[in-house]
Amino acid sequence: MNGCGRIGTGPWASPHQLWKLCSTLGAGPIFPPPVNRELPPRGFTLVELLVVILIIGALMAISLPGVQSLRETARRAQCTTRVGRLTLALGEFESAHGAFPAGVENPTGPIRSEPVGLHHSWLMRVLPYIDEAAAYRLIDREQSVYDERNAEVRRIRLPEVRCPSASDDWVSASHYAGVHHDVEGPIDADNHGVLFLNSRIRHDDLTDGAGKTLLVAEKLAGRDDLGWMSGTRATLRNAGGLPQPATADPLFVGGFASAHPVGFVAGLADGSVRLISWETDALLIQRLANRADGQLLELGP
Repeated sequence: MNGCGRIGTGPWASPHQLWKLCSTLGAGPIFPPPVNRELPPRGFTLVELLVVILIIGALMAISLPGVQSLRETARRAQCTTRVGRLTLALGEFESAHGAFPAGVENPTGPIRSEPVGLHHSWLMRVLPYIDEAAAYRLIDREQSVYDERNAEVRRIRLPEVRCPSASDDWVSASHYAGVHHDVEGPIDADNHGVLFLNSRIRHDDLTDGAGKTLLVAEKLAGRDDLGWMSGTRATLRNAGGLPQPATADPLFVGGFASAHPVGFVAGLADGSVRLISWETDALLIQRLANRADGQLLELGP
């Protein structure tokens, strides 16, 4: 064994020190130089970073529709609650006064959807039954809803008459309308619904059955909407089908509509609330909108 080998037998020399000493003496070491086994720090490569981004994006794309669906379900549930409150308010009004409120109070008809006339809506009459007694007291019922003395209350935003899914920003608009007729036609005293011009329909007049008679259903607010106080197409609709007028005809009323992708929420005279699918037969909806047509109906659970 050479000198380096003998030096390496001492307990005081580390392998690195021994290698340096052997190199100085010119003697060949009996082992290779020590290797630093600590790996250098290593980051993400560009390819790895792109893969991570793609995975995160894919997960977000998969989960986003589910999140949106859950939000819409929650909004629809809140909408259903509000329709239910209006339906119960109408029932309580009927119990207290012996009849449902008039869909619109006006000296003459048919009703034109213009800011001219008395036009007191059914929503005005049920305000005390939906915790809006303060707004009810502000109304001057001797004047037109368009009179300056009713301007302040007319501009009030009522959360109870607005659907959470609707995106329009018309402050005083209502997204819920009383059902005045089973077909498209002007709002007048001879309509077949429950809420129409100067109507005074009692519960006993619903000969088709309260659970088979529509009271309230959803609508969308257009730019010409006259607000929740106005007993025009702003608060009354029919089962005629078309939700908005194709022309500017003030006698046109329009049908039901909603911001829900699956259908519209409607309240029946027995206090129940249903989601009516867009796929529902139009004839069935028309029969539900007629309080006494004598036709048999088969409703699902």
